[in-house]
Amino acid sequence: MVQFTLFGWTHIVLLCCVVQSHLIIQNCFEGLYWLLYPAAMVICNDIMAYFFGFFFGKTPLIKLSPKKTWEGFIGGFFATMVFGVIVSKTMYQFKHLICPVEYDGSALIISNCDPGYVFNQQTFNLPPGLQGLLSLFGVSWTTVSLRPIHFHGAVMAMFASLIAPFGGFFASGFKRAFKLKDFGDLIPGHGGVIDRMDCQFLMGTFVFVYYHSFIKSVSVNSVLQIIYGMSADSQKELYEMLGDHLTGRGLL
Repeated sequence: MVQFTLFGWTHIVLLCCVVQSHLIIQNCFEGLYWLLYPAAMVICNDIMAYFFGFFFGKTPLIKLSPKKTWEGFIGGFFATMVFGVIVSKTMYQFKHLICPVEYDGSALIISNCDPGYVFNQQTFNLPPGLQGLLSLFGVSWTTVSLRPIHFHGAVMAMFASLIAPFGGFFASGFKRAFKLKDFGDLIPGHGGVIDRMDCQFLMGTFVFVYYHSFIKSVSVNSVLQIIYGMSADSQKELYEMLGDHLTGRGLL
């Protein structure tokens, strides 16, 4: 029975640590933006929830973490949403943050990529219902121009504020079970490095799933990376098949 229990705990640790660490690394390969931006959201939410709770907190939020308050939780949410817009506008200006790591056949490089639609200004038609609501205030907008990353950033900021903190609550349960206040004392009032990472794994997993579900698009470079990983015979076969296809369409 003890061996079976240890076997189960081993798999839980692998799932909670190794798998999520792998997903965070995959986020890095898509561009450092997808690592640093979500991490900044979690850090901002943690700090602002602490300050709002310290100065205005009166209503307890959860028994697992007695010092967490509703005032800190809500204040951290709004502060993170504002912070997310500011940081997003700053970070997407640097190509070395938004361009993915690519394989050129011999080494990994950070490409000088086209940022793509998610980082470029786009024009969207407003729904008729929203247009009617705005007209009540004398606003006659029918379209709005913005970068899609602002919308995606708002979604990530909401997750970092509303869902990711429960990773911290889960860690608080372990600390209370062992009668510990924090995992460390490196940062006064905040604990140690582990105390800062309790929400990052959950956030990293969400970003990986969200990015590959709603943001990632196929590019020439991503296809080339797959081709570089193929054997020489497979590359020759692909070359011949692609040549026949383009010839048949009259493009060669």
